[in-house]
Amino acid sequence: MGAFVISRRFNDEYKFTFTSRKGKVIFTSLSYELRFECEEDIEKFKANIELAKFLKFKGSGGKYFFKLMLGDAQFATSRKYSTELLLQKGIKEIVTYASRSEILDFSSNELIFEDEESEEELEEVVE
Repeated sequence: MGAFVISRRFNDEYKFTFTSRKGKVIFTSLSYELRFECEEDIEKFKANIELAKFLKFKGSGGKYFFKLMLGDAQFATSRKYSTELLLQKGIKEIVTYASRSEILDFSSNELIFEDEESEEELEEVVE
């Protein structure tokens, strides 16, 4: 099952991606000023997935992508795909799994996984 992953852009705005079961990014949202706006839009999308439209494009470099529309507003842009079949598989993954996917929040600046040095320092303090 895929997941919605909330993170921050370099300009400190928030965004989310939808990742496949294998961990590949399928689409990236627009920017949000506040984190809860991401969560609200994800929940709105999950509840209204049947209203989503996928506008397919072929870029100048020959790669395929889609813009995800919810109502009349653009919601997200997909990654680039080398073939139209792969693009269609990405869309199928969204339609199949998005409504029941979990939300992961990696937007805080705290380290999620400590590096080895931090673990060694912690072990020295404990001993």
